[in-house]
Amino acid sequence: MRVQHLNFGTYRPPSRRLVNGDGSLLRAGHMVCHCLLLETDRELVLIDTGFGTRDIADPLGRLGRSFMLRSRPVLRPEEAAVNQLAALGYDPRDVTHIVLTHLDRDHTGGLADFPHAQVHAYGPEYRAAMNPATKLERARYRQSQWAHGPHWMTHELAEGERWFGFEAVRKIPGLPPEILLVPLAGHTRGHIAVAVDAGTRWLLHAGDAYMFHRELATPPYCTPGLRAFQKKVEVLPERLPNVARLRELSRTTEVGIFSAHDLIEFEGWRKRNDEHRD
Repeated sequence: MRVQHLNFGTYRPPSRRLVNGDGSLLRAGHMVCHCLLLETDRELVLIDTGFGTRDIADPLGRLGRSFMLRSRPVLRPEEAAVNQLAALGYDPRDVTHIVLTHLDRDHTGGLADFPHAQVHAYGPEYRAAMNPATKLERARYRQSQWAHGPHWMTHELAEGERWFGFEAVRKIPGLPPEILLVPLAGHTRGHIAVAVDAGTRWLLHAGDAYMFHRELATPPYCTPGLRAFQKKVEVLPERLPNVARLRELSRTTEVGIFSAHDLIEFEGWRKRNDEHRD
């Protein structure tokens, strides 16, 4: 299975020092929507979708004013998943499956660009998004992003077993056995990571379980801006213990871990992509 690391949306939030940990307080930060394109022998699979063409056409209506002011997404048409895949020579209609780490607006915006795809979500996350129970959940999930009626398939932990000490959902109908769902609750009620067996080692897309690369370092560190934001949107107290478990896992060479929005991680994995292609 070929794995490509792609950015399906750039943000420029204030300020670079508070978000990225370098540069000026007055200079805009830089974050990405780090997603995966998996190319199997017969189809394409996306892990998260970033922002879609409909978000770009109607940002206030689709993403909301507070999100636009806080995150400042750039919303370039060329970064939308459907356009990037076409530019890379793929037929977007070959995307038959989309796996979501969670259903926040910057992970589901591209769903409508692949209306034929089967969309996989962890059951607790799907239920939280469809019937939000708290003010925070009502604010974070954008019903307009799935108003087109995606082909949902939800998965429960009862179907799973252990993976490197974590519980994991295996045997996902329609997906290769090399793809696993790893529950990592905290950022949202049903947040998951997605594990992919890339042949030489496992890759773990940790979604928004953490947001700054040094959170997996010893001792851990997160920039003040991202630390405050993560605390503000945290739904369950399991988030920090799950980050500690990821930190422990990162010490093994068997698994490469990365999150959804960290620029340093994305650039490192994208460089590996380019070197492998050469």
